[in-house]
Order: sequence, then C-alpha cells, then structure tokens
Amino acid sequence: MLAFSRGFVSRLQRFAVDSPSPLRFLCSDAAIQNRIIDLKPGLMSPNSKRTGLIAVKCGMSALWDKWGARIPITVLWVDDNIVSQVKTPEKEGFCSLQIGCGQKKDKHLTKPEVGHFRAQGVPLKRKLKEFPVTEDALLPVGTSLNVRHFVPGQYVDIAGITKGKGFQGAMKRHGFKGMPASHGASLSHRSIGGTGNRTGRVFKGKKMPGRMGGDQRTVKNVWVYKIDPARNLMWVKGQVPGATGNFVFIKDAVYEKPDISLLPFPTYIAPEDEDTDNLKPLVAELGDVDPFMVTD
Repeated sequence: MLAFSRGFVSRLQRFAVDSPSPLRFLCSDAAIQNRIIDLKPGLMSPNSKRTGLIAVKCGMSALWDKWGARIPITVLWVDDNIVSQVKTPEKEGFCSLQIGCGQKKDKHLTKPEVGHFRAQGVPLKRKLKEFPVTEDALLPVGTSLNVRHFVPGQYVDIAGITKGKGFQGAMKRHGFKGMPASHGASLSHRSIGGTGNRTGRVFKGKKMPGRMGGDQRTVKNVWVYKIDPARNLMWVKGQVPGATGNFVFIKDAVYEKPDISLLPFPTYIAPEDEDTDNLKPLVAELGDVDPFMVTD
C-alpha cells in the first residue's frame, strides 16, 4: 500500500471539493436563459458607465482641419470587437463585460481559452479585456461593437503598454540634470549622485537607474477628431501609449465627461438595412469661428 503525506492528502481533498462542475463548460438551455439580456437602446443617466473597446494602434500622422490648423493624430483600428462574457451581480457579485478583439486559430490558444470561447458560443479572439459597467449598460453575449460606440468630438481615456527601453540611466529614465561636465568632475557626469542619508539606507521609491518602459499607462482626455464606420477606424488627437500594432483600451473619459445625450447607449445598434461599406467618415464639429481671425 502506498503511503502519502498528510499535505498531499489534504490538497487532494481540497481539489475534490473545489473542482469546477462539468456543467460549467456546457451551453445548456437553462444557463443561457439565466444570462439573457435584451439588446435595445436606452437612456443614459449621469451615473451610467458604458463598456470600452479594444483597438489596434496603426501609427501616427497629421491632418489639417477646415481652418488650416495642423492636428497630430493617431489612427486606431477597432478590430471586430464582440462581447465574450457577461458578469452580473447575481453570479459574480458585480457588473462587467468581457470584450474580445481580433481573430485567432485554436492551435494558437490554450485548451482552457478555447473552452472558454466555446462555452460562451463566440468566435476565438486574440485579445480579451474586461470593462466594469453599470447594470443598465450590460449587453448580451455575442453583441458586435464597432467604432460608432464613440462619437466625434468626445473625450476618451486610452490605456496601453508603453515601448520598452531596456535598462536606462537616471538622466533618461527620470530626467536628472546630471553632474558637471568639467571643473574637476571625473567619471561622474551622468551618475545620480548620493542615494543615502543619516538613516544609512536607501528609501523605497528612490529614483535610480533601472528598466524603463513596458508598463501600462493611460492618456486621459484624448479628443476624438474623426471616425470611419466603413473601416472601423478612429482618429484621435495626440499620442497614444505603445508601439504600432499594440492593443490599446478605449473608454469614455472620466474627467472630461461627454454629453450623454449624444452617446449611443448602451452601444450603437445599427439598423438592419444599413450599408456599412458606403458610410462616410464622421468629423468632429469645429464651430464657425476662425481661430486665426484676429478681432478687436
């Protein structure tokens, strides 16, 4: 008879108790009925929070508006966003939507990932992101989201992974001034100087050389200049974190709150007879006052 340690037996018992039910991975009719959410337009309240979108950074360029002002822009591609999972207060204790972006083959995914998509009945996706929402902004699984979820002229917050710079010194990483270039300075021109004090230790958080970049950063209050519904493209003013081809996460701005009467809620629902291939780009309203006209 094999002898097992007490720790192994306790772990085995815990696994038998905490193991998920096989019904969790099946699309039974009862499970589908419990998570049915109607897809219909609604009225957005000041406390409502809509879902965000996942986009691919296509690069930067510049445009000139109707007044001749140059606008540096970043092009973002909303690649086939779809609701892949819904979390409700009755089951998970909070409201959120899991959004999938892009396409991927099953051979490039792990078995748990493939099982997750098949259990939800949605196509395989490259990138997943969960956005917290209010209960009135929940969408049913399988809902397609496009760039018209946002409107030109509104402000958004965009998060992404910054470019990795590797190990860098304090002058590049933190903007240190550096040591004197002459007058007796020897081999310390780019050093950080002293790091200690009377305590005889270095405080946590001291700015020192180290690995730079590769962190998630959020750019707030980014202005949406134009959207192209036919190609699911969005032009935003300024820079966006990350390299070309990286995924970024877009949501309504927290500080520069948009006009809720202009936003589609809970998302844009296209009419059945809409021809998306022939839709024209939508540009933000710039007003009727020429900014270059000098008035007395």
